[in-house]
Amino acid sequence: MAAPFSGEAGPERAGGIAFFWCAHVSVYIPFHLFQTTQIKECNKPIMAEKLKIISLGGLNEIGKNVTVYEYGGDIIVVDVGMGFPDDDMYGIDVVIPDFSYLIKNKDKIRGIFLTHGHEDHIGSIPYLLRDVQAPIYATRMTAGLVKLKLEEHRLLDKTKLITCESGETVKAGKFSVEFIHVNHSIADACGFAIKCPVGVCIHTGDFKIDATPVSGGMIDLARLGQLGKEGVLALLADSTNVERPGFTKSERSVGASFDALFRGCEERIIVTTFASNVDRMQQIISVAAKYGRKVAVTGRSMENAIKVSTELGYMNIPAGVLVDVNHLKSLPKNKVCIITTGSQGETMSALTRMAFSTHRQVDIQAGDRVIISASAIPGNENAIGSVINELYRKGAEVVNERAAPLHVSGHACQDELKIIHALVKPKFFIPVHGEQRMLKTHAKLAREMGMDPNNILISDIGKVMEFTRNTARINGTVPAGRVFVDGYGVGDVGAVVLRDRKHLAEDGMIVVVATMSAEDGALLSGPDIITRGFVYVKESEGLMEELKRVAMEAIEACQDQRLKDWSAIKTQIKNDLSAFLYKKTKRNPMILPVIMDV
Repeated sequence: MAAPFSGEAGPERAGGIAFFWCAHVSVYIPFHLFQTTQIKECNKPIMAEKLKIISLGGLNEIGKNVTVYEYGGDIIVVDVGMGFPDDDMYGIDVVIPDFSYLIKNKDKIRGIFLTHGHEDHIGSIPYLLRDVQAPIYATRMTAGLVKLKLEEHRLLDKTKLITCESGETVKAGKFSVEFIHVNHSIADACGFAIKCPVGVCIHTGDFKIDATPVSGGMIDLARLGQLGKEGVLALLADSTNVERPGFTKSERSVGASFDALFRGCEERIIVTTFASNVDRMQQIISVAAKYGRKVAVTGRSMENAIKVSTELGYMNIPAGVLVDVNHLKSLPKNKVCIITTGSQGETMSALTRMAFSTHRQVDIQAGDRVIISASAIPGNENAIGSVINELYRKGAEVVNERAAPLHVSGHACQDELKIIHALVKPKFFIPVHGEQRMLKTHAKLAREMGMDPNNILISDIGKVMEFTRNTARINGTVPAGRVFVDGYGVGDVGAVVLRDRKHLAEDGMIVVVATMSAEDGALLSGPDIITRGFVYVKESEGLMEELKRVAMEAIEACQDQRLKDWSAIKTQIKNDLSAFLYKKTKRNPMILPVIMDV
């Protein structure tokens, strides 16, 4: 019937019969029995393809969200986010995921799907696109922000950026991805229903349930419920606010607080918030227009967000309200409103520069009302406190969420999460987008909703979750971790460099310079001691002389042993100085011996 077959066995359908060739043997099986019949090739069972879900970021951390879905030789990627450096990552600008697995499998990638336009979900796209070419699918607001990012990195002409609408379904290899509208703190946020032959996965992205949103309508609970009735294999849900009981307040509730703060104020008003929160900015602009104030925007990310949102129709700015920041000096104080970046105390943000008098157009004046319409991201408290103290020092009035309800979260609290679980009714559940305590708390919530603990997977970045229609397990790992971006350098700063930077920052550095003969190892000059960040030399001359003595004794000991290996001599100098300094000062500076041979 068939020519001898070597390689993989495989079925072929013809006339209701499945023909199967294996090791020169033809097996004839009625096709309707084929899917329930186990056929062996060389004593190995033929297994159905499994769905693999791999997080390359966003688990046990906040930020750099990347989730990989893989089935039958096809890959789709959900979100490509970045993270921000910790306090001990000296000199690092941003942190991006390790894309090794995606680069290795770049020919399998059928599309990149973005839930929304926050940096922790789109910030790493330019770095991935250096090595991977794949179409990007996103809603209009998200696509507009991505376009700006691609233009900045000169990648727009090389990238296929496709705009989608909520309710639309995109075919990507063996996957189909349906965009489902959700509420969040940025316009056009979506979750996804990701379908493949194994089943349907609901990937919520960042969301909350807002019955009275400023724009865009309420989250599509009806569609989630319909999918739940049809059957959902797995739910991957946002865990950010799972520790908070109740419901997250509506974005519209913030508007009343702005109205109260603008009403009757005769001073200049400066408002800082997250640049991506278009609905928040819309409310600020609307209340400013109501009270006859002109609005100026400062800060690059804020200006970009205003530009994109107005072009796409997500903001409605009354004519004549928006003015250039340079025109503010000609206006009376009670006619001015400034919207600025800097809600997290970022070093180069516009508000920080205003507070410390380094902003070119705006200086904080006594009496200014500064409204901070944001909550502190964990880790930013000290930076924000420093800016607030400087604002007070300049005589400004600072109003934050402690004084008035000026901020609401974009993430679902416990009761909202329970609604999603009840609607979706997943067979398996994977908590995502959170640190370990959040993932564990979300798993507990799922158990309280009646879910089998064996069907809950708490994963970590790099771990491979495998799914069939009835089973789920963690099986193996792929390369994953953090890649540091420092200026134009991507990945060239690793753990060793960071450790050295930390060492230098904490203990300073001592350089020992000596000139020695290349012929006989005789000391020609030195040793000279140079320090940075260790002690103030002019006040520590006695210690400097002792360091020279110890270095000289180390060199003389090497000469007595007839050592001519510069590396061995450097090690001796370093060890002797290190032991002396720790005994003398209980400090451990970095010691760099330098030998010049002539």
